[in-house]
Amino acid sequence: MITEIVTFKLPDGSVREDVFANFEKTAPTWGDNPDLIRKNYLFDAEKGIAGGVYLWREKAHAQKWHGDEFREKVKKLYGAEPTSQFFETPIVVDNLAGEIVKDSNDVAHA
Repeated sequence: MITEIVTFKLPDGSVREDVFANFEKTAPTWGDNPDLIRKNYLFDAEKGIAGGVYLWREKAHAQKWHGDEFREKVKKLYGAEPTSQFFETPIVVDNLAGEIVKDSNDVAHA
């Protein structure tokens, strides 16, 4: 599994309610995405930053869904180019579901 953290600068004067309304508009699309395991929306009013934390099955899925079209959409909506960071995610502890999930693609290296 791969965790991707996407962040972008919000326009000056952005209002929390407007940012959250945009999040709500996009949530169903991500809910229907077959390659996405989980998405958490991010908002930091003090720093004027928003974004998301995505848990993907593999990095290729993140690259597929966050290509030029996605980046242009974010830039048009918020006025800033998003940045992405990627991390291998070998284990996920999900207290809500009451489970610990190990990446099935994780292969031990001898």
